[in-house]
Amino acid sequence: MITRSELNRVMEKEPKFDDIMLSLRATGKQPKGIIGEVREVIAVARQFNEEVVRPSTLKLDRIMHEDPDHLAWDLAKKANDRGLYTLFLPKIFGGKGYNLSCVGYFCEELASACGAVANIVGVHYLGVTMLFSSWNLKIISGICKDIVDGEKNGEPCLLSLAMTEPNAGTDSQNVEFMDTGTLACHAHKTVGGYRISGTKIFISMGHMSTWHLVHVYTDLKRASENTVMLAVKTGTQGFSFGKKEKKMGQKACPASELIFNDCFVPDDQVCIDNRDASKLRRSIKETNEQIFAYIWGASRMGVGAFGAGTARAAFEEALKFAKENELDGSAMINQEWCQSLLAEMYKNVLVARIAYAEATYANGMHGLWRVINFKPMYYFVKHTPRAVLSFIFPKLSQLGLMTTLFRKICFDYQSKDEMDRVDGWGSFAKVVGTDAGIANARLALEIMGHAGVRQDHRAEKILRDSKLFQIYEGTNQINRLNLFKRLIMRQTPQASVFSPVNV
Repeated sequence: MITRSELNRVMEKEPKFDDIMLSLRATGKQPKGIIGEVREVIAVARQFNEEVVRPSTLKLDRIMHEDPDHLAWDLAKKANDRGLYTLFLPKIFGGKGYNLSCVGYFCEELASACGAVANIVGVHYLGVTMLFSSWNLKIISGICKDIVDGEKNGEPCLLSLAMTEPNAGTDSQNVEFMDTGTLACHAHKTVGGYRISGTKIFISMGHMSTWHLVHVYTDLKRASENTVMLAVKTGTQGFSFGKKEKKMGQKACPASELIFNDCFVPDDQVCIDNRDASKLRRSIKETNEQIFAYIWGASRMGVGAFGAGTARAAFEEALKFAKENELDGSAMINQEWCQSLLAEMYKNVLVARIAYAEATYANGMHGLWRVINFKPMYYFVKHTPRAVLSFIFPKLSQLGLMTTLFRKICFDYQSKDEMDRVDGWGSFAKVVGTDAGIANARLALEIMGHAGVRQDHRAEKILRDSKLFQIYEGTNQINRLNLFKRLIMRQTPQASVFSPVNV
């Protein structure tokens, strides 16, 4: 029998074992109240799907095919009327306060009805993710108020995230590529703010968003050390919309071009820049990498959940088809080959769900919503009336001291190992979930045969929608490399990744 001292010695030699399953580490650390919240947000999404999405999704897809310039405002307003855009805003900022650990389950449920509509709602929270990653409480409070006001007055106030540039996709998303890439969106510091010029492309929901969280660079040759995050409002002088991409799938969610022509952004809309980053314990480049880890850890988890939803949609359509149709005189559902394919599809759904659930645990313990998942904070906010919180906290958020405090907690007290877990598991969830979506869409077509290409069976639309999930938030190829960097290379320090010889 191994002794305790020997057991401890073996464990010390392999300190990364706790990365094997984040759910094991989360046991007892995450508030139990989240379980009930998950059930509630799934019910909200399911009702929205049944009453709004499923009756209209195929019709909307045809409209977008015939008129690519159409904007799905009617659907966005219905989502706004049901409070979906404030669902995950913290109560301290006037939102409904559902825990961000519920987001993945909510996204899966939405995507099980339509990937494009899931994005009309989900992309808003991608912008929220970027906003919160700066921990600038004054700006967060102001923009959240706009979102809440937009719900009250019936005019959706949506957020977008703007990073990608015409000649710099991956270059703009990884600090390893920024300095050798072809970034062109430049920011010039001037009295009272920044003047920015350049173009961002493939910005989901750009044409329909009120606020745009934009990454720009004061030095294009050393962008990794000179990144600025700005909040730019639609209608600002010097900012305009360009073209919308003509996409194969997810047509209802516009992919927009944003054009900045000597656009002035005042200091009170600067989320974070080098002046702020220099006050933190890490170097400016390391802080930028940390911000990206916060953003991608959460957003890629969400895309993985979208992938799980499309995988589930394909499975459900194939199962329905197999129940209702016969082949060679017997029900397809009773044939061994069909059962094997359906079992494979169901397995893909479950694995994709487990993947984004693990990434959710990483975010809850080490990432973007670690602070609000701290049990005393969670239960204090949960049981304090929203009216009290929304009266007190917006006033506190105006104090620079509060932003300094939150940045110290969220930046300085996050370890490198925690950053790796958040970012690495986010990439894992994204790759697993989106690959599952494509795999199941193809299997659904295999089961349905020629009937699967008919729009009324939805399988061909699911395939078109699911392909895009593999591409944005970093292609799956890049996410595989990031997975190696964050979770494998830690165990093999002699390896290198994202170096010029490897890319």
